[in-house]
This record gives sequence, structure tokens and C-alpha cells, in this order.
Amino acid sequence: MAAADSDRAKMIVRGFKLNWMNLRDAESGKILWQSNDDLSQPGAEHEARVPKKVLKCKAVSREINFSSEQQLENLRLEQSIQFKGKPMEEWFFDFGFVIPGSTNTWQSVIEAAPESQMMPASALSGHVIIETKFYDGDLLVSTSAVRLFYV
Repeated sequence: MAAADSDRAKMIVRGFKLNWMNLRDAESGKILWQSNDDLSQPGAEHEARVPKKVLKCKAVSREINFSSEQQLENLRLEQSIQFKGKPMEEWFFDFGFVIPGSTNTWQSVIEAAPESQMMPASALSGHVIIETKFYDGDLLVSTSAVRLFYV
């Protein structure tokens, strides 16, 4: 990464804040989990305690509210779902252009695997880490990790 890219990434991280996030049953719209923690911050493993009933949903709607001081040309996320350190799934999300000094809400729907392929919450809890890479176009801005506990 060139020094200018590194400086730009640092500026974006300093001015980026995840204000809140929730998970909903995509069919009913009922909120199953919400957090006001900034789970986007790099450098520490975050924890989320999510109700195990989220694993029974056919699809989950994830709503993220974030603020950015910097303009981003093409905000996108790459998420790697890891079970006991081994990749299970990858998800890719594109938001696009972010106006400097703005607060935005971003909703994405995540389809569940078929029930026959789902592992029980007791086997998953504490062993799943979602690693999220935040990009502006091809520039890697930061990487964060959230360990999931199903309660």
C-alpha cells in the first residue's frame, strides 16, 4: 500500500463510526438483536450476543447506521465467516458513494443456508468469528472481527 493510500485509509477510519446495527427476521420485520457498539473498530475482537432464534430465520435483514466524515467513492464490505478458524462462508456487500459528513442507513438481506446444512447454536456459539473488511473501492480501509455467542 502506498503511503498516500495508507494515510487516506487512516483518515477514513478516524472519521468512520458505526452508530448502531440490528438484525431482523426478514419475513416478519421483527428486530431480533440490536447493538449501539461500534463493531467496525479495528484492533480488538468484539463480541456479540445474538439470540439463537436468528438461526431459524429463512433470511435475516441486517440494518447498519453509520457516519463518515470522509467522502468514500465506493464503500463495500467483504465478510468472512469463520468456524474454529476455518472459513465457512463469504459475503460481499456494496453500498457505493458516501457523502462526506453524512449519516447513512444500509440494509442488506442475508439468505440462510438450507435447514439441513445448519449447525446447532450450541455448536456454533463462541466458535464463529465474522471478519469484516471495509473498502473504499480497492483501498482496504480496516478489518474488524466479531465473535458470535448464541444466547
